[in-house]
Amino acid sequence: MSLGNIRWPLSYSFSLVIVLFAFFPVVILMVLASDSAQMFDARNLGILSNTLLLMLFTALGSVAIGVPLALLMTYVNLPWRRFWLILFASPLALPSYLGAFTFYAAFGSGGEIESVLGLSTPAVNGLFGSSLIMVLYTYPFVLLSTRSALSSLDASQVYAARTLGMSLLLSIWFVVLPRIRNAIAGGALLAAMYALSDFGTPAIMGLNTFTSEIYVEYNAFGLSQAAMLSLQLLAVVALILYMESKVKVNQEQPGKHLTLWPNHWQTKLLLLVALPVVILAILLPLAVFSLWLWREGIEYFDVQYAINSAYASLIAAVVAVIFALPLAYAATKGRVGRIMERITFVGFGIPGIVMGTALVYAGLQLPFLYQTLTLLILAYVLRFLPLAVGTIRSSTESLDGSLVSAARLLGASPKEVYQRITLPLTMRGVVAGAALVFLEVMRELPATLLLGPIEFETLSTYLWRVYEAGYFGRAAIPGLLLFFISALGLAVMLSTERWGNVVSNEGASR
Repeated sequence: MSLGNIRWPLSYSFSLVIVLFAFFPVVILMVLASDSAQMFDARNLGILSNTLLLMLFTALGSVAIGVPLALLMTYVNLPWRRFWLILFASPLALPSYLGAFTFYAAFGSGGEIESVLGLSTPAVNGLFGSSLIMVLYTYPFVLLSTRSALSSLDASQVYAARTLGMSLLLSIWFVVLPRIRNAIAGGALLAAMYALSDFGTPAIMGLNTFTSEIYVEYNAFGLSQAAMLSLQLLAVVALILYMESKVKVNQEQPGKHLTLWPNHWQTKLLLLVALPVVILAILLPLAVFSLWLWREGIEYFDVQYAINSAYASLIAAVVAVIFALPLAYAATKGRVGRIMERITFVGFGIPGIVMGTALVYAGLQLPFLYQTLTLLILAYVLRFLPLAVGTIRSSTESLDGSLVSAARLLGASPKEVYQRITLPLTMRGVVAGAALVFLEVMRELPATLLLGPIEFETLSTYLWRVYEAGYFGRAAIPGLLLFFISALGLAVMLSTERWGNVVSNEGASR
């Protein structure tokens, strides 16, 4: 499909500059880490083991929950199936630190469950607490990737196995699961990547991982050691990304579809078994924030925090779309453009705490940028640019090439074709990409903590401050607003009908 030819200087030069900026944080970290006295010490072994165990438990737990739910959503004839799919997938749209905050406050001696219901519960913290939270908010990676594979699976072999006397469970175990193991592995790796990159959950749960330790070193003015830890974290990120790139989902020709027709009570039982996941991931945090709102009211909340969040997010979304347009267009023109698009994912794969560390050092070298909104916006754009690029490129590729060809035959220049045909017809993708960037920036915590200007408080950083100060009740308004923002993000992802691609991108950002 041809969309009009644009010369190299116009289509690629600007894109190349943007791509080079993607490597900017990595180069800074390498320079900064060169001043570190210790490359690896005994203390780092504990951090590494905690991080790897968290990744392992997250991957296993997400498979244990995601695969059965995928089978339920695909093979069982449920009433309101799309509603249940959205409900079970919705934890993916929520920032996990909201769940960690509310679990930390709800469980244990003196927690909200004990104070309201009078029930004694064990504390949820450390490796167990971090793993539990991660599993609750990452199992949709496995659910969605597995469901996608199941939907395209030919069930003829299952029917043959059933005809030969094999039970349904054994048929699924020996016939279905081996054929979708790559899809399961891909989802599990995305869940592990999320656990590796997340800062808020292990920090709140008191687990020393790479991300939480980087923040400790930053607060102790140990930037060089923070940079060294960041590079070690990036090495693990690169390994996970490499493993994920090697996982190829098997493609089969669509055939017979397996459908199970449970009776009324069996349907209720299946949903009853699955609902506790949603209760823990969504309803419990909502209940805790609502309880705090009822107790504290809105007296301590300053609406300026929401305004600051919206202001920074809007600027970042506009800048990201401006940068994404030439990149997305170049990606449709050939291999060079596609390579440049992929390179932008370098910034997308860098955890927010690592991006913040690198740009803090850059700000120290350029004092006019230090603790300014400009530097913060740069971090946002470097992190979330691929969201806009991917969405816009998808819209561009779906255009009818005959419109462009007709315009060219009628004498329109490539610039006129782009301005009058390509850009207007891809506007939906532009808006969706901007919306995704806006919503991700609203929820971003670590980069905002490190790079935010003085007295520039956002919803996420204010929630973090009240957690550190122990004034949990004051987190009600920002917590509920972030829930609402996450719901909007879910709506945008579903409206673009690109849920699968968005899921792949989310795993690398957190």
